[in-house]
Amino acid sequence: MIRGGIIQPRRSLAAFALATAPFWLYVAMVILFSVWAPKFLTCGNFLNIATQASSVGVVAIGMTFVLLTAGIDLSVGSMMFLAGTVAGTLVVGQGWPIPLALGAMLLTGLFGGVLNGLLVTRLRMAPFIVTLATLFVARGLGLWITETRAINLPDTFRQLATTELGGVRTPVFILLLVMVAAEAILRRTGYGRRLYAIGYDSEAARKGGVDVDRALIGAYALCGLSAAIGGMIALAQLAAVSPDLGQGRELAVIAAAVLGGTSLFGGRGTAFGSVLGALLIETVRNGLNLVDANPYIYPLVTGGII
Repeated sequence: MIRGGIIQPRRSLAAFALATAPFWLYVAMVILFSVWAPKFLTCGNFLNIATQASSVGVVAIGMTFVLLTAGIDLSVGSMMFLAGTVAGTLVVGQGWPIPLALGAMLLTGLFGGVLNGLLVTRLRMAPFIVTLATLFVARGLGLWITETRAINLPDTFRQLATTELGGVRTPVFILLLVMVAAEAILRRTGYGRRLYAIGYDSEAARKGGVDVDRALIGAYALCGLSAAIGGMIALAQLAAVSPDLGQGRELAVIAAAVLGGTSLFGGRGTAFGSVLGALLIETVRNGLNLVDANPYIYPLVTGGII
């Protein structure tokens, strides 16, 4: 195909199929479970899937920013717990108003993300090592603050998860809002284009005038902030800060981003794709539950899809 006097190769069918694989996987799962379970294909069930996937979806969006730079953040589950611990302690122990406690929760996640970014850029440490360390540190801090005991939150906190508008619960609106904001940053701003450039070739981006360190710190900061938002949703759904809040959640988040087409090698991925990956994981879990499958095969099926 000739465009602008330059011969360009026609995009192959295989490349198109690979790029749209997450969407077709999701469609295939919907069709499959619709046949197996008549109750699956209902509006109420799809809203339930979106609500249950909202926490992982929000954190997966933040993870996308880091993965685009060929980095990784293993601490997101522990950051969810630490931020939730801060909010729960302030509400129950100090009597803070819930809005102020939620603000402190978001600042905790943001600070944790900035710390990760500074360690990666200033000390030139591998993101895997840095975030593996902060995974343990954040979890340990949370357990120390709570003394490994659960914090039961007031019923008003649960309204964040149960309030509905047109039959759609608040967590779904939060997920959509975060996704739209993230897509706007990645597609419409110079910062988003710089993240893609760093993921493709960080040295070339640096030589091209990109402040790589600042962009990386920003990516980890957004990831930490999204972990706090995801923790806020999970906290509202549980109405309690339990010692295992967010434990292992980083694996589900990374899986959602990868299933959504985000590359672990950087330079490719979208916020929409990561949300689709989170919905795909929850759709599989929901569908297997409706067909009364053995719960032990849930991770096997998810692993097979990945």
